[in-house]
Amino acid sequence: MSEESDAADTPPADVHTTDEAKKEAEQARLAKKFRLIAGEEVLLTKRPSTFAFLGMYLLGILVLAIHFIFDNANSLGDEESSGIVKFALFMIDLTGGEKYPFGFVFIMLFITWMNRLVNVSTSGRWVTIGLLIISLTPLVIQMDDVLYWITDLWMDEPIGDFIPIGEYSYSLFGLGFVSIYMALTYYYQRSFHYAVTTDAVIFEHSFLLSRSHRRILFDRISEVLVERTPTGTLLGFATVTILTDSGVGIVEESTGPGIAGAIPGTTEKEGDSVAEKAGKGILRSVIGLLTYQRTIRTVRADPKHCMYNIRNWANAKALLNEKHKEHSQSNLLRDLKDTIVSTSED
Repeated sequence: MSEESDAADTPPADVHTTDEAKKEAEQARLAKKFRLIAGEEVLLTKRPSTFAFLGMYLLGILVLAIHFIFDNANSLGDEESSGIVKFALFMIDLTGGEKYPFGFVFIMLFITWMNRLVNVSTSGRWVTIGLLIISLTPLVIQMDDVLYWITDLWMDEPIGDFIPIGEYSYSLFGLGFVSIYMALTYYYQRSFHYAVTTDAVIFEHSFLLSRSHRRILFDRISEVLVERTPTGTLLGFATVTILTDSGVGIVEESTGPGIAGAIPGTTEKEGDSVAEKAGKGILRSVIGLLTYQRTIRTVRADPKHCMYNIRNWANAKALLNEKHKEHSQSNLLRDLKDTIVSTSED
């Protein structure tokens, strides 16, 4: 009875063969993707979490909401309307009414400027360019109305009939812009792929025509950092950053406004008296103190060079620490010492 039970619990040989074939095929696929060397195997792969770029999705929702508010401001405008709707109505009235898009352009340019100023995950160059395109498109679409409004300020017969493009539909263009933005954001999020192999840590990025590949050997790692934002703590992801002796993972940032060149009115002239020179010197010192700029070295989470907002980050950190210890010089020296001791005993 026991022999029959053991035979029933033992999986067939072809099952083992199938599993091994699948593992080999997967390793071959990963080896090609991450450009592994001969004999190297992938131990762990990671991608950014679904909520890794939550700020970018929220920015898209904000842009869509602004389009919707401007398209329905009059129908939404009543005494019980929110402050945002009332502000939109105020901007429409202030900038010439619904016929002219200046209020919308002003608000979008302000959002673009603030988004760039605060230096968050959505402050990149391409997002800023996209926001500028969205901000200025109504001016291009309604160029006739804009020219008419401008030339009406000083001309008896305003210009505004030779570019009959049409009107800017806020809801239609908003849905179009945000759909493209969301699709590109998702594609950008999926363009990052990280791997921990038996020999190194690999960061792979492939977005549109952009390609990057970074390979860091374990013996080059000096520190492994984990950063968890409040959102990451709630949603279960964190960023694992690898620092190396060569400075990978560390960037230089300038703090303070700084002023380039000489400050007007403070340059000493040949005919200046001693008191004027002293006054200008004091003025230069005060302005220089107020605008002092310094450069600091800090860690910035760049999805191209760190495991950006990954799930199960503790497993990744533990594996990195284990492989780093295994390839560290102290561990190699310890193994060499043990080998020499065992040889001498024999």
